[in-house]
Amino acid sequence: MDIITFQSVWTVTVFACFIGIVWWAYGKNRKSRFDEDANLVFADDEPATSSKNEGVTK
Repeated sequence: MDIITFQSVWTVTVFACFIGIVWWAYGKNRKSRFDEDANLVFADDEPATSSKNEGVTK
């Protein structure tokens, strides 16, 4: 097996893995979990309260 054949097989293998990951990520079973995780950033439990002198040291 020469280097060109190896590179061709490697390219096809990596492309197949990429297609598999895309299929997994966009599958209908994962959509609800990904949507929930995407909105997790906006779900703060407590509003941040800050005072004027907080963090100031003299």
